[in-house]
Amino acid sequence: MNTEVMFSSATDLWSTPQEYFDSVAREFPFTLDVCALPENTKCQKFFSPEDDGLLQQWEGVCWMNPPYGRVIGKWVQKAYESAKEGAIVVGLLPARTDTKWFHDYIYGKAEIRFIRGRLKFGGCANSAPFPSMLVIWKN
Repeated sequence: MNTEVMFSSATDLWSTPQEYFDSVAREFPFTLDVCALPENTKCQKFFSPEDDGLLQQWEGVCWMNPPYGRVIGKWVQKAYESAKEGAIVVGLLPARTDTKWFHDYIYGKAEIRFIRGRLKFGGCANSAPFPSMLVIWKN
């Protein structure tokens, strides 16, 4: 990935670092990647942009690394609602504790694990320009 793009708002797609995903997958037996591209999915079953994961039913143990742009709140809301319907959803998100979506659908409603340091997304040489958190929604 071009680092000029990574440190700008030109993209909202941040591919999950495989090593980090593997460490989380040891704890959670993921069955569905709710927001992926065919080349970066973390599960055999996944929803691509064409499938529009926001319109699909999330079941089982779901991995979510959503687009980090303005639509992120919709993904977080869907994760919260899917957990209320019985899914377990584990989301890799920017640690933006000042946002409406954080307070409405995460704080006091899910387990939050702040990630020490900054992740290197998509195989980039440089770390992300933002801190991250792992959020776990379950009934």
